[in-house]
Amino acid sequence: MQDIPPRLEIRNLKRRFGNRMVVDDVSLTIMPGQVTCLLGPSGCGKSTTLRMIAGVDMQDSGEIYVDGKLICDTVFRIPPERRQIGLMFQDFALFPHLSVADNVAFGLTGADKVTKRARVEELLEKVGLLWAIDDFPYVLSGGEQQRVALARALAPRPRIMLMDEPFSGLDNRLRDEIRDQTLALLKEEDTAVMLVTHEPEEALRMADEIALMRNGKIVQQGAPYNIYNAPVDREAMGFFSDINIICGTSHGALTETPFGQFLTPGVADGADVEIVIRPQHLHLDFDRGGLQPSPSISHGSAARGTVRRARFMGTESLVELEMEHDGTVLKSTVPNVFLPKEGTPFWVTIRRDRCFVFPAKDKTA
Repeated sequence: MQDIPPRLEIRNLKRRFGNRMVVDDVSLTIMPGQVTCLLGPSGCGKSTTLRMIAGVDMQDSGEIYVDGKLICDTVFRIPPERRQIGLMFQDFALFPHLSVADNVAFGLTGADKVTKRARVEELLEKVGLLWAIDDFPYVLSGGEQQRVALARALAPRPRIMLMDEPFSGLDNRLRDEIRDQTLALLKEEDTAVMLVTHEPEEALRMADEIALMRNGKIVQQGAPYNIYNAPVDREAMGFFSDINIICGTSHGALTETPFGQFLTPGVADGADVEIVIRPQHLHLDFDRGGLQPSPSISHGSAARGTVRRARFMGTESLVELEMEHDGTVLKSTVPNVFLPKEGTPFWVTIRRDRCFVFPAKDKTA
């Protein structure tokens, strides 16, 4: 059987604005029905990459392919309207003077009225808005308008859907509902999706694959589980959650800490390292002898800390502790309500299997 080419492939895209390289040698592929999230902080080059794929901006170098066919390089360029690429944005961009039906049918060029109406009704039924087919956008809520925008983007059956922060204008509970419905519809249509977002939770919830961007480059790419559980560096780990950093110095491929020794192979003698762990992997106990909640999990040595602050966060509590050995503050999350008073002493251990060791950042950089 012949291999199916990627629905979307971008190769070595670069884009410079003045002296600043905004997109720096970005390459990725997306298969039919796959959702890839381009994730990163504001200004890292995500939206510029999307705009080049859409054809509303031109790369300085690199190539873009759809189903194995070149659609754009620095010489050849298929115009945006002929790329069979749909677009969804945060502001919905519905036409206020057109009915819901006419908004959805806007991109259905070349079809007769009966065919257009059938496609409009099909999509509006899928998003639960058939009742509003003859209404105008202004009578709809924000979530309903976003559903209309989704139906309009899907109407021409695009092979690729580009989505730039499309859910950020919705409240949290509605956002989850719209995201799940959107994802189901896109999968049903076998559309390749590139979702641009700066929210890790959204990427983890929606993506089959995450491409993590920083300073114009993709620094890590893979399945959400792998990106979260095998971060490439401290910044990648910290982008998805709060982190605790325990500093040390490597000697003989070992780093001594108040929580025990850590293997640091390949690190030069005398080099500083950072042992990084998430708050949920710290364990607190009043009694030093009760610190092994599971015999199969190594928590290493215990270190002493006192509570600086404790806050209830809804499903868990966040406890900040000042460590006696060096005064650093570590954060621990505890399920349910756990609000010890300021100054309460605890013994602290850490899940050694959940620690990551990275070279220390150059403080002069």
